[in-house]
Amino acid sequence: MLSLRMELPCWCLLLLSCLQSLSAHNDFFTSIGQMTDLLYTEKDLVTSLKDYIRAEENKLERVKQWADKLESLSATATQDPEGFLGHPVNAFKLMKRLNTEWGDLESLVLSDTTDGFISNLTIQRKYFPTDDDQTGAAKALLRLQDTYRLDANTISVGDLPGVTHKILMTVEDCYELAKIAYSESDYYHTELWMAQAMKQLDEGEESTIDKVTVLDYLSYAIYQQGEMERALDYTKQLLELDPEHQRAKGNLKYFQFQLEKQKKEAENEVKTETKTQERETTEPKKKTKKKAPFQLVPERKKYEMLCRGEGNKMTPRRQSRLFCRYYDNNRSPMYVLAPVKQQDEWDSPYIVRYLDIISDAEMDMVKQLAKPRLRRATISNPITGVLETASYRISKSAWLTAYEHPNIEKINQRIEDLSGLEVDTAEELQVANYGVGGQYEPHFDFGRKDEPDAFKELGTGNRIATWLFYMSDVSAGGATVFPDIGAVVWPKKGSAVFWYNLFPSGEGDYRTRHAACPVLVGNKWVSNKWIHERGQEWRRPCSLNETD
Repeated sequence: MLSLRMELPCWCLLLLSCLQSLSAHNDFFTSIGQMTDLLYTEKDLVTSLKDYIRAEENKLERVKQWADKLESLSATATQDPEGFLGHPVNAFKLMKRLNTEWGDLESLVLSDTTDGFISNLTIQRKYFPTDDDQTGAAKALLRLQDTYRLDANTISVGDLPGVTHKILMTVEDCYELAKIAYSESDYYHTELWMAQAMKQLDEGEESTIDKVTVLDYLSYAIYQQGEMERALDYTKQLLELDPEHQRAKGNLKYFQFQLEKQKKEAENEVKTETKTQERETTEPKKKTKKKAPFQLVPERKKYEMLCRGEGNKMTPRRQSRLFCRYYDNNRSPMYVLAPVKQQDEWDSPYIVRYLDIISDAEMDMVKQLAKPRLRRATISNPITGVLETASYRISKSAWLTAYEHPNIEKINQRIEDLSGLEVDTAEELQVANYGVGGQYEPHFDFGRKDEPDAFKELGTGNRIATWLFYMSDVSAGGATVFPDIGAVVWPKKGSAVFWYNLFPSGEGDYRTRHAACPVLVGNKWVSNKWIHERGQEWRRPCSLNETD
């Protein structure tokens, strides 16, 4: 007798430790380190999904075997029904099949094999990225496109510098990216990515997105940028594909009307200019003010140029003043026998790098301690003083105290020994992991005069200096740049850079305004120590000269 009892596999070994880590966080796109947990979550779901598919295939195979058996039996029985049922065993088995076995088959067909997979998916969906994460990742991609001047096709085909996992974007990917830009009224990027989707459709890529839909968005995005003729051309293309498209038919009339209006206005302007020129020939010429020979480059533009490696003011003359050396900080007991490698990065303000200053084991330990408690990095509102997230700081950070692990205490002591500054009054070690296109736009580390209460709660004075560890190499992007002086410091795993934020007089050194460039390719981990004024009275004597 066919056994209809179904033995479903045991699935869904949930990644409990992963879920506990994810449950306390959001803004996944702001930390590559935490996004890696999502890969393991997805891997678990794929395993669960395949188990479900096997269960469904097993159920269908059982049903098929039953159907084949009954088909053969019915064919034989219906040839001589009375003769067939004349055999008492056949009659009994017919009663049994119809009364019991068909009922069992019904239960088998109606049995729900999705329970394990759905329960796993339902539980894990609570910790999935949100719409905000998808929008944040999309905006990051657009920011990278602008900062590093990448065209849409370069990104779509995955041809980025330093990539090891090259991946292509589909028409759907391009379309979704354009739609997110559209929802933000960013018609410039809407056009770029709808045009890329259209290009891939023209090249024959199969997609659920049709050309009519893409052209509809594309023409409107171009119209919003004031290019009426191009918008009209795309609208005509749309109507060739779908002559009954109501919105396109309305837009066609509107664009034609607007173009005619623009032509008339242009003709009137030409007439006005002609009259003005005729009047100028009879009137003495007025003196016109000369334009300024040099216009200051906006900080944003300087920042992005430096991120691309342009505008670096490292001249041969400046380079000749920079040196590398073995350094023991005036024969510090810790480094007399084993001095560290030190190299100058910039002369004024003085920025110095220490090479091989933190080991791989120490960096791994710091990351492991920090990862479960990473939270979206915040900035201090200059008006209210309240900590808040900001679109120009895309990273997550955590704070590690010296008593948590002996190695944290050793790292703090190392900073004190090499900088010569007291770290007992410094802030705790901050660990940061940058997300998709992770960046921190130009900012000061110290509190300015218009922020008198910036570090009042700490009671340790202003931030006198910054120590910054690089705990990963970055394949492309991710430099630390100083827009005011044109300096670029590239990440190098295991090294640290150090600079003073304040002059010896206590005045802020505004040349130290710096930024973390967007990470184009790679995973950027850093940790930093902000050292404060209190406790440095005998370590860095004051000066009466404001800028000494």
